[in-house]
Amino acid sequence: MPLSSELTLASSPRAAADARRWVSDICERLERADLVECAELGVSELVANALLHASAPYKVRVRGTATHPRIEVLDGSTRPPVPPTVPLDGADELDLLLTFGRGLSMVAQCAVAWGATIEDDGKIVWFEPATEMADTRSAEWVIDHQERDLPEPTSDAAVEVSLLGMDVPLYLSLIRQYSELRRELRLLSLSHQSDYPLAGDLTSMFANFERQFPESYWEQVRAAESQGLPRTDITFPMVRESGPIFVTMSEMFDVADAFCRAERLLAMARTTPQRSFHNWLLGELVHQLDGASARPWAGDPPPGATSASRVG
Repeated sequence: MPLSSELTLASSPRAAADARRWVSDICERLERADLVECAELGVSELVANALLHASAPYKVRVRGTATHPRIEVLDGSTRPPVPPTVPLDGADELDLLLTFGRGLSMVAQCAVAWGATIEDDGKIVWFEPATEMADTRSAEWVIDHQERDLPEPTSDAAVEVSLLGMDVPLYLSLIRQYSELRRELRLLSLSHQSDYPLAGDLTSMFANFERQFPESYWEQVRAAESQGLPRTDITFPMVRESGPIFVTMSEMFDVADAFCRAERLLAMARTTPQRSFHNWLLGELVHQLDGASARPWAGDPPPGATSASRVG
C-alpha cells in the first residue's frame, strides 16, 4: 500500500494540528518514531508560516526515503520565504521567541536539511526532521532551482516523428508524476549525494532524456492543454541517435516505479494507465526512429504487448 500522496489543509487554525497528526502517523508507519517530535514541531511552524504569509491551497506531504524522509508544505504563493537571520548579540530571548518570523528559525533547529522550491503556481518549503532539536540553528538552507534543460539542436538528418491520438489529460498527469520524480531525485542528489549516488546519475540521465524533445514538441503540448483537447496529434523532428536513450529510459522508469512501490522512494509510482501510455509513447519514438510508421494511441494495450524496453 503506497504512502498517502499528500494532505490538503483547511485555511483555519486547526490546519497545524491536522498536519502534526498526519506526519506523526507517517513517521510511525515508516518506523521512524525517533523523528516524530521534530517532525511535528517543524511542520507546525511551516503550516503556521504559510497561513500567515501565503495563500491557499495549503498542502503537506512526505517525500524522500525512509532513511531521510522529507516533509513538504505547499502553498499558492510564489513569493519566496525569507531565511532567518542570525540574532544580534544581546538580543532578549523572549523578544526573539515573539518575533513574527521566528518559524523558520525553529524549523532550522529541528532539521538536518531544509529549503524551498519556487514553482509557477506556488512554492514548496521542506525540511528533513532531525532526531532531536538543536540548541542553535545549524541546518543549511537549500534552494532548488529545477529548470527544464534546453533541447538538443536537431540536424538536417532529423526524422519526423508523429504521436497520433495522444490522450492529453493522461499525458499531462504523466508529466506531473514525472516532474515529481525528477525533483525527488534532484533533491536527493543535492542533499545526500554520498548516500544516494544513483540519484545524481539518474538526474543526469533525465536531463539528457529531456534534451531530446525539441521546443516545437512542448509548444504543441501546451497548445493542446490550453484548448482543452481530449486527444491531439503531435509531429516534430528528432535525431535517430535518440533511440537508445528512450530504450534505456523506459527501463529506468520501471526501476523508479519499483522503488516507489517498495517505499524506497516516498513518491507515487505511475498508475497502470500512465505506464501503458508511457510505454506506447516511448515505443513509438523508438519504432519511428528505426523507420517504422506511426501507430495511434488506442488505449490500454492488450496483455503481452511489447514495451519500449523490449524493442529490438
